Amino acid sequence: MTTHTITPARPVIALLVGLLALAVLLNFVDRGAIGIAAPLMGKALGLSALQFGVAASAFFWTYGLAQPFIGMAADRWPAARVLAVSVALWATATLLTSLAAGLSMLIMLRLMLGLGEAALFPVTSKLIAEHVPHHRRGLANAVISVGLALGPAIGTLAGGLILARYGWRWVFFAFGLMTLAWLVPWTMLGARLPQPRPGGTGARPSSIGALLSRRGLWVMGAAHALANYGFFFVAIWLPTYLVKARGLSIPTMTWLATATYLAQALASLGWGQLADVLVRRGAAASGVKRWLCVVAEIGSIAGIAGIALAAGPGQLLAALVVTGVFLGCLPTMVFALGQIHAGARDAAGWMGVQSAIGSVSGVVGPVVTGAIVDATGSFSGAFAFAGVVCAAGAAVFAFAVP
Repeated sequence: MTTHTITPARPVIALLVGLLALAVLLNFVDRGAIGIAAPLMGKALGLSALQFGVAASAFFWTYGLAQPFIGMAADRWPAARVLAVSVALWATATLLTSLAAGLSMLIMLRLMLGLGEAALFPVTSKLIAEHVPHHRRGLANAVISVGLALGPAIGTLAGGLILARYGWRWVFFAFGLMTLAWLVPWTMLGARLPQPRPGGTGARPSSIGALLSRRGLWVMGAAHALANYGFFFVAIWLPTYLVKARGLSIPTMTWLATATYLAQALASLGWGQLADVLVRRGAAASGVKRWLCVVAEIGSIAGIAGIALAAGPGQLLAALVVTGVFLGCLPTMVFALGQIHAGARDAAGWMGVQSAIGSVSGVVGPVVTGAIVDATGSFSGAFAFAGVVCAAGAAVFAFAVP
């Protein structure tokens, strides 16, 4: 015997998806604040490129490790409450980063931030699987992906303006307060969501051991990690690259990076709608999403190479927009593929493990990039490595994903 829920009214579903998308937006605003603040923060704290890479990577140590366990908890306890506690934790970590005085303190706060943000994608998948009907989930995932892309866009624009006017500490303080405010409407929504009630004939959610025995989960995790690399590379290092390697001012960097993320946000909706149209015409849902990921990985290679080779501001802007368009496809499709393979019963647990494996690129990528930049004095090798990882991702989606 398991529990199941009554499908809520359409306005409640719309509010649920909207607030989840806003939480995803705030998630990427807060985790990306370190990249925005980096041009001034690294100098103020005396950090080398490698040390900054380690601090950025620290977020993913707890973020990756905690996701499977938080996902399993959300399959068994009220998912909305799990998310509320997690948001409060990561908002506090963001706010306290404004007080960071050195590398050690910065790493501790990044670990705290990762622990809080670990709940978001497993719980989001659980709530969509629980409360959103099948025929609306394509659009729901696309809206979530818009939040994912708009987070870096809004964070870069607002953070860049705050950085230029008030300094790097105010970036974290303002973003932390903004995230804490999200808890007010979320608490009000929680009272309107149908609560699980006994019924049905399905089995209990799978144990962590049962999930880990499924080959498809490991393949999807590897694909998720490869898909994440380009996104994390751009989100964490683009501001520093534009300021230090390209010699752009902070306001110019802010507008160029914002254009990249806005292209990603708009493209997310377009890719999601395209996938739904193809499925309605009779194509297999998993096949459509898998091959769109192949296209997106190949397009990301072209965009990343274009950023590195652009000769002037016009070419650079064009390359950034192309990169944003193709990066916008990957989160929508990767999470939708995970939900297809997991099913509603195991949505949070599966996505917790898949996202944890996907976080490996967040652990390794910033350190690898920092080490390459320190060793060579240039970003060229880092761009080349990112292109190779995207090519590997295209191959995995094409030949390995079920």
